Amino acid sequence: MNLKNRCTVLFTGVILLSIAWQSNANNLVDKTTIKKVQKIYGTQASQDVAAWNDLLQELEGQDIQQQLSRVNNFFNRQKFVDDIEHWNKEDYWATPIEFIASGGGDCEDFSIAKYFSMRALGVPAIKLRLMYVKALDYNMAHMVLAYYEEPNVIPLVLDNLNKNILPANKRDDLQPVYSFNGEGLWAAKEQGRGKQLQDGGNNSLWKDLTNRMNMEKNNEG
Repeated sequence: MNLKNRCTVLFTGVILLSIAWQSNANNLVDKTTIKKVQKIYGTQASQDVAAWNDLLQELEGQDIQQQLSRVNNFFNRQKFVDDIEHWNKEDYWATPIEFIASGGGDCEDFSIAKYFSMRALGVPAIKLRLMYVKALDYNMAHMVLAYYEEPNVIPLVLDNLNKNILPANKRDDLQPVYSFNGEGLWAAKEQGRGKQLQDGGNNSLWKDLTNRMNMEKNNEG
């Protein structure tokens, strides 16, 4: 799906549910979840999921820069794989557990996993946005996670292409298009800041993602 079509999906009928999935670093993954991951994906996958849970418990209460850096590094070790190859679907938003356990994913999966990790660490949704951009060096649609220390400041960008966390105005290889979280959709201009376009609505990919995350949390399915 090209950048224009992706943004149309976001803008037409978009915006996202308030996040139904809520958690914290102390109850993110339980033993039952680990056993299910092992059964479906194998021992290494279950160990990797447990390592994610251990990381978040270790990071709870630490400085935000440390949290951002280590979450970014943890997920950037994952392999990039296109959805059509990995999930046999044109567009699929994996849960963090699916992303870790399956051993890879695309840019949306990297960004979503980082987003929910930071939310589990207690970072408010207002400080986090999943941002659709155009990666100019690759001439392709791309997604990153933006962190806003304050609402109108230039955000920091967590990315799987450039693994360094940099302010958006230092990423001249990215052209912002739209950004969103569980609370709304924004026109992403001026290094990631922008006018809010909507604050309610529906996005089928987001709804499917959060439903699966709730099922994982409740050990259903």
